[in-house]
Amino acid sequence: MTETTQKSLRPSRESADSETTAQVAPVTTTKTGTSSARPSFGGARGASSSRGPARGGAGARKGGSPRGGRGGAGFERVKPEFDNKLIQIRRVTRVVAGGRRFAFSVALVAGNRKGSVGVGIGKASDTALAIEKATKNAKKNMIKVLLTSGMMIPHEVEAKESSATVMIMPAKGRGMVAGSSVRNVLELAGIKDVRAKILSGSKNKLNNARATIKALEQLRAKAGIASKVATVEKANS
Repeated sequence: MTETTQKSLRPSRESADSETTAQVAPVTTTKTGTSSARPSFGGARGASSSRGPARGGAGARKGGSPRGGRGGAGFERVKPEFDNKLIQIRRVTRVVAGGRRFAFSVALVAGNRKGSVGVGIGKASDTALAIEKATKNAKKNMIKVLLTSGMMIPHEVEAKESSATVMIMPAKGRGMVAGSSVRNVLELAGIKDVRAKILSGSKNKLNNARATIKALEQLRAKAGIASKVATVEKANS
């Protein structure tokens, strides 16, 4: 290609580049103008009032409660007839041909705090199931304690169960002075103003609780308070 031809092509290329730049420039200006004119979405959403009441406000749902609820009245949990307290929980092992099988043994005290109390045990592979079995066993072995009008025991008693020995005495105006599982049994029986003493060196809570139950079974009404005890039993029933 000759020099004359090359010189003739240079102006055409320069003119083409200038045309391209001229075409691109308006597009860039248009985009900039569009982005600056775009409205603020935050302000528009905040200003709009067509979305109804705020979530969780009064009347947001049919329940009328701050969170709506499941209808008008709230759900009330039914209080159980007997209260219970765990006094012992152990993991026990049974050896079989294939190895060892583990389970849970639970001992608890159940009572209505009105003179009825019992001790029960239950064993199962699951803790919840063991507690359920122990509760049923405690209800099965429940006794009715003979109390005065002031929910006190009428006289001193003492009982022995296995290696545990317990003595229970009335103590007017002193409240409850007892410890370990003996206190649990007396509390769930609803006894007030009582003093208990574990005479043996046994630390077995199940035996101490059973000794307490055996001692409460020995209570007998005195001649002067027999009528008051009958009145209390009718009121509790």
